[in-house]
Amino acid sequence: MTRSMSLGTPGSRRRSRALAAIVAGGLFFVACGGDDGGGSTETAAPEVTEAPATSEAPMTSDAPGTDEPAAEDGPPTGEEMLVGMVNTEGNPNGLDFPDIRRFAEASFEYMNEHGGFGGRPVKLETCVAGGTPETSQACAQELVGKGVELILLGLDLFPDFATYEAAGVPVIGVLPILPPDNTANALFLTGGNATTTAVMAVIAQDRYQAKTVGIIHADNAGANSTAAGVEAALDKAGIKWKAVKGGDNETDAGYLGLMQAANADDPDILISLYADAGCIGTIRGYATAGITKPVLTTSICSDSDVISQVGDDANGWVFVGGQIERDTPQKALLQTIVAPYIPNEETGEMGVEPADVKTTALGLGGLGTVLVLTLRDIAAQMVAEGTEMSGQSLYDYLKVTQGLFLFGGITPLNCGAAAPSYSSFCSFVFEATEYKDGAVVSVDDAKLWDSIPLLP
Repeated sequence: MTRSMSLGTPGSRRRSRALAAIVAGGLFFVACGGDDGGGSTETAAPEVTEAPATSEAPMTSDAPGTDEPAAEDGPPTGEEMLVGMVNTEGNPNGLDFPDIRRFAEASFEYMNEHGGFGGRPVKLETCVAGGTPETSQACAQELVGKGVELILLGLDLFPDFATYEAAGVPVIGVLPILPPDNTANALFLTGGNATTTAVMAVIAQDRYQAKTVGIIHADNAGANSTAAGVEAALDKAGIKWKAVKGGDNETDAGYLGLMQAANADDPDILISLYADAGCIGTIRGYATAGITKPVLTTSICSDSDVISQVGDDANGWVFVGGQIERDTPQKALLQTIVAPYIPNEETGEMGVEPADVKTTALGLGGLGTVLVLTLRDIAAQMVAEGTEMSGQSLYDYLKVTQGLFLFGGITPLNCGAAAPSYSSFCSFVFEATEYKDGAVVSVDDAKLWDSIPLLP
């Protein structure tokens, strides 16, 4: 089913992140087994697994940032460009990510008043997939039938790449989810689970020279898949690990027990893959147990909602993939675009002042803005260099051009750098943040950690 470009009220950011945990093997920075409700269950007996170490691998590299390319101001005057977008929403099992579509629509609406896609206005046709192969295939057939010249993927679990390829329509996504995405005839601006789990192992190896790691995570499909990625990367680094599994929700005593079990053999560092309420429980359990060694976790645990509750108990915790707020032109633009669609906490109505938008706390909706605004900047650069704007030319330019960056100018794009196993991926490096001196700050002066050496 298709939707027009009307912008509805975004759903709860934290609710969306918790629902994303259902996506098996995907969405590392929004999944991994947390629950947003804050409830608790009977303490599960920890299940422990471990594996021997294997070979060693190289460590990290630093990458430079860049400034945002200048985009044409004023409404575009070129030929209208028909672009299709597929996103998963409304699945009864909780796979419902409307904010990605809404924020992408908001970005296109802004672009259609400020330069468009390389000077061309965009008509966006969106199709909602229901989290099944059949609905993804129906979306592909519908959008191809309408004559789109580019397909954008929000979160689509089962993209029908065969239909797009047969029709000659290029596909650009924001995040690979399941293994078939890794080598698809498509480009994904980020590397998803594979790259972020590899970076965890890279940081363990490079920053901490760890030889042993204790892992804690929930026992569900998404968390187990994420843990498997971490374990494979640790194996490649030659780091021994022990994994302790708990319930999706635990009592305070349960989280304490899990942290103690993961720390029982005195590993060099710990890795926690819990999210949302699980962040709070594990951080408190860590402090109660008197553990002082470093803990690597997901960027979701650096959320202000978490830090405001745990405070200095988070000392020693490092958040992989997290970024600090930076006052840049890109931040100001993003704030301007999404401010009308952020709920005002005081009035309950939609719309806040742009300065009040926390760009690092947009949740899943932020993926929509990253996708569209990154391609906007690339299109502007491509056209400025003399290439005519089309869906295919944008895809080809992204695929081969060096010196491109994700929107924000920090994360470099290097499509195909990890081929053939990850031929569709375009970015491989991450920042990390840590709680230190009462605040979440960048690790090692915004160093970028390269996942490629330890990709499984």
